[in-house]
Amino acid sequence: MRKGLLVGCLAVAVLALTCFVALEAKAQDMGLTPQKPISINAKEGSVSFLAEVNGKYLVQPTRHGAVFKGGKFGDKSVFTALADPKTFHESLVSAGFKPGNNMTMDNKEKTFVEGEPLDVFVTWKGAKKVYRLDEVIKDSNGKRFAIRFGGNLPKSQELNTGCLICLDSCPVGITSNASYTYGAVETRKEVTFIGNKEILPPDGSQVVITLKRKG
Repeated sequence: MRKGLLVGCLAVAVLALTCFVALEAKAQDMGLTPQKPISINAKEGSVSFLAEVNGKYLVQPTRHGAVFKGGKFGDKSVFTALADPKTFHESLVSAGFKPGNNMTMDNKEKTFVEGEPLDVFVTWKGAKKVYRLDEVIKDSNGKRFAIRFGGNLPKSQELNTGCLICLDSCPVGITSNASYTYGAVETRKEVTFIGNKEILPPDGSQVVITLKRKG
């Protein structure tokens, strides 16, 4: 009995170690670099991009999840993305995701973003596991993120904000959060978002952010 229990525990430990090693290998072998910051996994149906942790937003709130470093808001997000909005949008379309394109500058405060529902995951070298977005960015109300492929490419190119993942519904961000309408963070103060410093690696650390069709 005791021997069987020991063997069982050992098997679980080996499985956990194998999963951890596989996770690290996946993050390292994805082939993402600053020169090639985005990839599509057609078999898995996902898009991954390289980003860096912005330590400023581990101690103060923001409404921006991930923004391209070359955009006007490139220094305002938890994750500074190395992929640009146009390539990100094209990659999501190539992966088979459908944009909502339902938001405008006129309806933004009364409209929830539509489009393909997406699960968002974050990992990095040495991470204990693949984390959900709501584990690494905290919603003060405790709500789960409802990320949608909003689309918005023309407005994104016009305004050049660089926004890839916004934390409330947005008429400019390529993807955004249908849990709140635009203005919930900065105007109406309904919620605050801040990076989880208990989990995320230090300022400047590279992470891989992956979007998949919601399971």
